[in-house]
Amino acid sequence: MSSISTQDIEAIVDQFQRGDWREMHLRIGDVELFLSKDGNARLPERGASAPIAPAAAIAAPVAVAPVASSGHGAAAPASAAPVGAVPPGWVQIRAPSLGTFYRAPKPGAPKFVEVGAAVTPESDLCLIEVMKLFTTLRSGVSGTVREVYVQDGELVEFDQPLFLIQPNA
Repeated sequence: MSSISTQDIEAIVDQFQRGDWREMHLRIGDVELFLSKDGNARLPERGASAPIAPAAAIAAPVAVAPVASSGHGAAAPASAAPVGAVPPGWVQIRAPSLGTFYRAPKPGAPKFVEVGAAVTPESDLCLIEVMKLFTTLRSGVSGTVREVYVQDGELVEFDQPLFLIQPNA
């Protein structure tokens, strides 16, 4: 990837996630990037002269949402597992994008975290994969994992609750 850095790709993905675009197809030098908020979207047809660059693993900032005791604020996506009441002060870690949820760095490897595990802000919790682009989701808080809402290999939606963490006092 000589024409675009990993940091540039991270910035593009971040802007796409925060923006109201539905799809983006970008070609810079030898790198072709296709992003979509539609889970059924397909990569546009391309000529034989424009190969897609290999995917890079990206460690993105975490979508951390402190939860108020009065309710969740927004309805969970239809595909989300039911999420129970959240104790005051606890933190839900939410999906930074839509994609496939993976609890381990590769098939057969130990899971990043289990329920009851102590985490720091730098602790890796899972991977979210979109179009062969893997995003490492970090906890962003120190505490104890109390729930994992999603099964390994399941598709998740943007802002869907993934983990519940009880912060350290």
